[in-house]
Amino acid sequence: MLNIYKIPSILIFTFLVLYFLHIKESFSKILDVKTPAKQVIIYDHEVGEVLFEKNADQLMKPASMAKVMTSYIVFDRIKDKSLDMLDTFIVSDKAWRMGGSRSFLELNSNVTIKDLLLGLIVKSGNEAAVVLAEGISGDEEAFAREMNRYAKTLGMKDTYFTNSTGWPHPDLQTTSRDLVVLTKRIIEDFPELYKLFEEKIFTYNKIKQSNRNPLLYTMNGADGLKTGHTNESGYGLIGSVKRNDRRVTLVINGLNSKKKRRFESKRLLNIVFRETALLSLFSSQKSLAEANVWLGTKPSAKLVASKPFKKIISPFELNKTKIKLEWMDPISAPITKGSVVGKIYINIPGEKTFQEDLISSETIGEMSSLIRVKSILKFLLYGDIVAN
Repeated sequence: MLNIYKIPSILIFTFLVLYFLHIKESFSKILDVKTPAKQVIIYDHEVGEVLFEKNADQLMKPASMAKVMTSYIVFDRIKDKSLDMLDTFIVSDKAWRMGGSRSFLELNSNVTIKDLLLGLIVKSGNEAAVVLAEGISGDEEAFAREMNRYAKTLGMKDTYFTNSTGWPHPDLQTTSRDLVVLTKRIIEDFPELYKLFEEKIFTYNKIKQSNRNPLLYTMNGADGLKTGHTNESGYGLIGSVKRNDRRVTLVINGLNSKKKRRFESKRLLNIVFRETALLSLFSSQKSLAEANVWLGTKPSAKLVASKPFKKIISPFELNKTKIKLEWMDPISAPITKGSVVGKIYINIPGEKTFQEDLISSETIGEMSSLIRVKSILKFLLYGDIVAN
């Protein structure tokens, strides 16, 4: 419902918001969440904010979650065209002898970059990671140095890689916060290649291999990324879910079983989508109102928000949020497109009132001198604020 209130020389429009809203508050302030995981962080991409964290800056072992950085470097080579998906690397003896998870590559075989990536991402193949590292940098030690250069450039402040696989090493370390930084960038920088992370099945040498990410099978909108496990790290997961225009990424680590990892990652993400909502206003640049124009070449100007407004709030607050538009009416010509003519006040219960600029969406010139005189006389005689 639209209610219009007139105040001398000012028009104020107030209406209830029926959109989903969006908030900077940590959802730990909205929810009382407890988790047995040793390290957790949950990040909302749309607002660029952490919704929940537990020991997010505590050093931990990434295990196979390190392979996301290996993927990032390969994606970057494909993007700059120094690598192609159909290029091949040879499977060395060192790679072939790697223990742990495997994607069943054959010794001395030539494998395409695409198959190596799918083996790395879907099956978490350690030998695939080593083949990629050797093919790009010559040996795995040189590739690890490259990983650390990328980590520094991306802003992963507490991360140090020692190999392409996440294989246990005393110096290998990261944080859940740093892994969110990496995840955000791989999604944003390589949107097409990122789709490899949602592949559920990879068949190589007639062997069918299933993706180890449990969210792909149990969570609506899940499209990545990577599991990890060693005895020291426990069971971990980087998972990302996109629903409508909202993407949420979770990094969880230090759980004591696959079952706990599957259950806890799904539980926490379900809490986020159930108990928080994205408020997204003014993204379409649709006209919010029309203002009368005094002595302009057009009688009215369409008004829009200067920029989108996004915030995360609880669903309970949605229907109680109000927006008020305020401007001096009429607006005197000339008016330049983008010029500030008023304010938008967004009132969310329990929070401060947020302000955005209200601007004209069009340029309107002044009337000619003769018409201006006629319009002023018409106003003095009849009270019309604009001339026809």
